[in-house]
Amino acid sequence: MPHDQVTRLGNSIVQHGPANDRVYLMKLDRADLPGIVDAMHALGRERGYTKLFAKVPADAADHFSRRGFVNEARVPGMRRGEASACFMSRYLARRRGVPSNPERLADVLDVAERKSRTPAVAASGPAVVRLGHEHADALAALYGSVFETYPFPISDPGYLHEAMDSDVAFFGIPAKDGLAAAASAEMDMGWKCSEMTDFATLPALRGRGAAGRLLARMEDAVRDKGIRTAYTIARAASYGMNTVFARAGYRYGGTLHNNTQIAGRLESMNVWHRRLAAR
Repeated sequence: MPHDQVTRLGNSIVQHGPANDRVYLMKLDRADLPGIVDAMHALGRERGYTKLFAKVPADAADHFSRRGFVNEARVPGMRRGEASACFMSRYLARRRGVPSNPERLADVLDVAERKSRTPAVAASGPAVVRLGHEHADALAALYGSVFETYPFPISDPGYLHEAMDSDVAFFGIPAKDGLAAAASAEMDMGWKCSEMTDFATLPALRGRGAAGRLLARMEDAVRDKGIRTAYTIARAASYGMNTVFARAGYRYGGTLHNNTQIAGRLESMNVWHRRLAAR
């Protein structure tokens, strides 16, 4: 399946396409308000998508709620550590807004909350390293082996090279023949926030603390860049990833229903966030 395209509506950046079956407003330009809301709806109807999704400053949320969007998640301090941001959704098909596994999603959150009271034991192993262009092929191979499909083309070395030239920092744990695990910190230097994302670990090494070690290393790196808030959008059905963030001091911000296509199916996603103390 081809990946969704990233383009502009007005001066705002959106991603849309059949893979995620949605229009995703990734970066709002305030000059596009309020027309961007109707433009998203028109694009969604034209292409037959079933969800509209927007990451917007909290003080712009009313423009979306008046057009039928609901606030599914909120991150305090996402904008420069001071103002909140909201993840807003509108469903163009009723079924899209109903998760198929609500009991599992509730249990994942319950387990993550209970385990957060017992901090994870520091794991040992090869050091986490910052990945550069010379690692792009190995990184793409890891992602390609872990994810059958993904919202962005992270198994393409060319895409990874472009990401590395922007404000995306990749980190990994080396293995004999490549990488055992990796993740990325996607920094928004204007908002002083970073999404901790793209976590992947080879199956044989899961459950050994790789994700927690990657997260801790990424937090140190983005803090040095002046980032004030870290957040993630984690698979809501994953006990492991939700527990990693809960144990690291992240707070639950909400659930995005049937939001992201991973491994060929739409998955609900949990938003977690943490304020990063300045050094």
